[in-house]
Amino acid sequence: MSHATIAYAAQSATTPLAPFHIERRDTSAADVSIDILFCGVCHSDLHQSRNDWGISNFPIVPEHEIVGRVHEVGSAVKRFKPGEIVAVGVLYDSCRTCANCNAGIEQYCLNGATETYNSVDKRHGGITRGGYSKLIVVDEAYVFHVPENLDPAAVAPLMCAGITTYSPLMHWEVGPGQKVGVVGLGGLGHMALKIAHALGASVALFTTSPGKAADARRLGADEVIISKNAEEMTAHKGSFRFYS
Repeated sequence: MSHATIAYAAQSATTPLAPFHIERRDTSAADVSIDILFCGVCHSDLHQSRNDWGISNFPIVPEHEIVGRVHEVGSAVKRFKPGEIVAVGVLYDSCRTCANCNAGIEQYCLNGATETYNSVDKRHGGITRGGYSKLIVVDEAYVFHVPENLDPAAVAPLMCAGITTYSPLMHWEVGPGQKVGVVGLGGLGHMALKIAHALGASVALFTTSPGKAADARRLGADEVIISKNAEEMTAHKGSFRFYS
C-alpha cells in the first residue's frame, strides 16, 4: 500500500506553491520511510518551479535538502532504524552498476542519476517529488545518518550548499598553509568560508558589501576584501591557491 501525504507543489510555471496531495510508494525491502522535519530552500527550487531551465515536470514538488525522522524501514534495511534522524540530498537513485557508480561518484552515473525531485524514477516509475512534503520514501543507499549533536534544522542546507562547497575543498586537499578566496557571503559562500576555515586554511572573503565584514570574520574569515576597492584587489593579486 502506498503512503498518502500532503505536499506543496507548483502546478505550472506561473502558479505559486500550494497544498497538493501525493502518493509515496510503499516501503519496500530496501527502503527507509522518513517523516520530514526540516528542509532547505535552494534557489534551484525557484528555477524548477518557474521552469527557467525548460525541464520541469509539473506538478512539481521541490527541494533536495531534507532532514527527518525514520518512520519505517524495509525488511532488508541494515543501517537505519525507526526514530533515528537522517538526511536526504540531491541524489535519489542511480543505476549502481556503471563504472562511475562503482567508483562512488553516482552523481556522474553513466545511465543518468535520479534526482530527488523532478526526475523520472527509472526504478519505480513516475516523477520524483521532493522535500516540500510530510513524508518521503528513499532507498537506504541514498539516506545519511545525522549525528545526534547536530541541530537537525541546521543540517538541511548541508545536503546541497554544504556538499557543493565541501566536495571541491576535499578534492583539492585544502588545509593548513593554503589560502582560499571565497567570493560572496551567500548560501554557498558562507558554507565555503566555514568549511575552509575548519580545514585549517587561511580564508579571505571577497564582497561588495562592507557591512558583511563582521559576519565574515565571525564565520572564520581571516581577511575581508572589498571587491569594489581596486587597491585591496591589487594587493591580493596572485596570492590565492583556490577560489570558491
